[in-house]
Amino acid sequence: MSTSADPAAPPANPLDERRARLEQEFQRREAAAKRMGGPEKLARRAAANMRNARERLDLLLDAGTFIESGLFSTSANPADRDKSPCDGKVAGFGRIAGREVAVVSNDFTVFGASSGATNGRKIAHMKRVATQRGLPIVFLGESSGARMPDHMGSRGMGTLLGNDGAQYQRTRETPWVSATLGASYGSASWYSVLSDFCVMRKGAVLAVSSALLASLAIKEEVDPEELGGWRLHAEVTGFADLVVDTDEEALAAIQRFLDYLPGHHNEAPPVRPVPAGSGAQMPNILDLLPLSRTQVYDVRKVVRTVVDADSFFELKARFGKVAVTGLARLDGRTVGIVANNPLYKGGALDAEACEKITSFIVLCDSFNIPLVMFVDTPGFVIGTEAERRRAPGKIMNHMNALALTTVPKLSVILRKSYGQAYLNMGGGRNSDEVAAWPTAEVSFMDATFAVKIVHGLDPGDPGFDEALERMKRDSEAWDFASIYAAQSVIRPEETRDYLIRMLDVHRLRLTNGVGQRLMRAWPTSY
Repeated sequence: MSTSADPAAPPANPLDERRARLEQEFQRREAAAKRMGGPEKLARRAAANMRNARERLDLLLDAGTFIESGLFSTSANPADRDKSPCDGKVAGFGRIAGREVAVVSNDFTVFGASSGATNGRKIAHMKRVATQRGLPIVFLGESSGARMPDHMGSRGMGTLLGNDGAQYQRTRETPWVSATLGASYGSASWYSVLSDFCVMRKGAVLAVSSALLASLAIKEEVDPEELGGWRLHAEVTGFADLVVDTDEEALAAIQRFLDYLPGHHNEAPPVRPVPAGSGAQMPNILDLLPLSRTQVYDVRKVVRTVVDADSFFELKARFGKVAVTGLARLDGRTVGIVANNPLYKGGALDAEACEKITSFIVLCDSFNIPLVMFVDTPGFVIGTEAERRRAPGKIMNHMNALALTTVPKLSVILRKSYGQAYLNMGGGRNSDEVAAWPTAEVSFMDATFAVKIVHGLDPGDPGFDEALERMKRDSEAWDFASIYAAQSVIRPEETRDYLIRMLDVHRLRLTNGVGQRLMRAWPTSY
């Protein structure tokens, strides 16, 4: 006859039983919180070659460094509590190349990663910690916008707007970085355009609201790509700093961008080893400049020859193409590159180029990155269309930003520097050092146009050649240097060494590499 208890078994330990129950409950809730939108939704994303919110974090962050904040958060609406793991946004802290960052990864499989009261608090916490502790913050954007019907009515709107009074405030204490990786409406688009760097995946959409809502509003069919696709934001609005094909490329771009920047505004950018072969092509750099002063060329070849090997990271390459902006390194130190590109419009600056340069200057000055300018411009694009694009305002924004900059500014005149654009590209003491190649020419305008305006003569007219020679007089680099308007005339092959030396001379020693950041509250788009 058996008994219900084994007399040989030790009595149960109540503490062990409690520990087991707690562990079982923890594991159950943890699994529920990490299930996201469930196996079917996750499988559909995988089939579409789109990573889910947690996979993106695994790719972005150093292995084993992610510590989640708000794992057990859910919708504030009781009816949705059991079907809203993490309230549609995965947030926390991790490391990229050993450096701590804050991160928010939108989970589109949970209510379309729509904005709710709970996940609004999570974002506010991430931003607050990042700002107070000096951490870059990364937003992986994909969202259907504000959650309906949670935010309908006055109580709903009060909940939506009542979480964080500084939710759209940027004063650039730390770098903000975003990736637009799918349909991004409402707050997902806000954080993209508020960021210092926005990478956009092809196929993603960035807009105020969805194509469906836009169609209802204007009573005609709206195509999502036309509404907010990558071509629009890379080529027309300039919101996309970089366009990529996959999530993996987008996350790698974020890692690379952050590697050029400091973790916060009170430190200098990191210094990296100088790659082998840097500067090896400098002896032949003059060959990149055409023999004819009117022939076009791609200034990016000059830039890549001068900077450390493979270090040039171009931003907004498809927008404002007459200007080139990007991050690079010289002797291992981060620099910001601004260059005129004669390949487009002969290098004449248009409104989009001025906007692009202004935005880049603000980024560099906010995060203590010295500026290096390569100058070859016949001036500004003029005419009716330029005025309609608000060219005077864009030109003065550019000029004001340059004047307010407190990081070192070096300018190298390669060929032409005419008119007001001479000032916008660092001339007239708008940079700390101006150097000129012997090929440089500086004047108010092209001598041919000046002859037409002053004398009414066209090429071939009697007296034109004589008037042209008079107009060309005193416009060479030597004339420019003779009145100390250029501090140096340098051999083209010495450009890299000259810039490295001058960056060392102008290092911000008294403030440990930190500028005054006078443009820290300048808008990221305008």
